[in-house]
Amino acid sequence: MASSNERLPTTDRSSDDLTGLDVLLVEDSWDVGQAVKALLELCGATVAGPAATIADAEVLLACHQDVAIIDLPLRGGERSDSLIERLREQGVPIIMFSGSFELASLPSIEGAIILEKPVSEAQLLPT
Repeated sequence: MASSNERLPTTDRSSDDLTGLDVLLVEDSWDVGQAVKALLELCGATVAGPAATIADAEVLLACHQDVAIIDLPLRGGERSDSLIERLREQGVPIIMFSGSFELASLPSIEGAIILEKPVSEAQLLPT
């Protein structure tokens, strides 16, 4: 399931050219986080993360981020609602990345692009 309430900034580059794009990745699964990071970096993006907790993500927020990819449930039972709100206030587009779509009605993700795990490369890369 994908929702596109909000669009990522568009450019004249191809979908697999993410050169110059700064991405904040917040994902508690090591394997998923490393796979997404590797794909984004292969396409030219600079990836901060993956961060598995809010505290880890807060450390990475000092860098300018063009977009954030965030899982709602994080390590230790944390939820990323407060992080999502902070990024929204900063005007950072958000991609919600989750294997659970009971979250589709949560107000904290209003306006976010929603991608259900497992995510294909075609779904993750902008067109």
